[in-house]
Amino acid sequence: MNKRPRADGLTKTTLVNSDDAAVLARHGLDSVAGAFAYSGGQELVKAGLGLRRRVRLNLTDGAGASVSWYLKCYDAPPTWKRLCRWLVGRGKRGPARREFENVRRLNELGIPSMRPVAMGEESDLLGVRRGYLVVSAVPGEALERCFDEFLTRHGADSTEVGAFTAALADLVARLHAAGLVHRDLYAAHIFLERSEGPVKLYLIDLARVFRPRWRRFRWRVKDLAALKYSMPAAWVDRHWETFLRDELSAMGGPAEMDRCRRAVERKVACMRRRQRRKDGRS
Repeated sequence: MNKRPRADGLTKTTLVNSDDAAVLARHGLDSVAGAFAYSGGQELVKAGLGLRRRVRLNLTDGAGASVSWYLKCYDAPPTWKRLCRWLVGRGKRGPARREFENVRRLNELGIPSMRPVAMGEESDLLGVRRGYLVVSAVPGEALERCFDEFLTRHGADSTEVGAFTAALADLVARLHAAGLVHRDLYAAHIFLERSEGPVKLYLIDLARVFRPRWRRFRWRVKDLAALKYSMPAAWVDRHWETFLRDELSAMGGPAEMDRCRRAVERKVACMRRRQRRKDGRS
């Protein structure tokens, strides 16, 4: 990690994967200023991004091989908000660093996810001002986009879907067994690699991952409810109980499973009511 003060009063912090340093430098992605000035790639725009910017990068390395990465830039929030964060002690770690560290943490745990490539921040007396990170793409497609077709092609009761259910339970169980929760565990954030051989799943969008100190059961339930809410009914009707049993196998016995099942059902019902109100339905 490189950390040094600058003449303008800001402190610049950068962390770059050494294997990727040449490619990053070639495209100016080895610094905060360069990342924010970058104008290539495909902009990924959606509602609610606010001060964030997301770009899909399709670059080439020194040998001419293609490199698929994602760039996220977190611009400086208003001064009053930064002051509030500083007052409660949250100004030292910006969102770029938190997500970068979450990616590294899952890599260390052996949970399939993105690969960390680079991270940079600029800080002043109020803490982190703005920052960016670069991560690798993961193989496959999001369940949100491809799983209906997967079910149709193989059949909801097929061996392939059973193998997927076991892989999904293992992925979520490993995350929760490490004491972590995702907080956005929707089908859009789990990728399915549909190639020859065993089913492979990858977890993305790790910005909100954290290790709760209190009410861990509540946070796990929120993860499981988000997953159930976002998965196709054809899979939920046939495989949810198997998934839940396998995911909770290391967390407790039948009583714990019943407690969790009831809590997830209540949360999913609440999510559906909220969506109906949002859609203007009674």
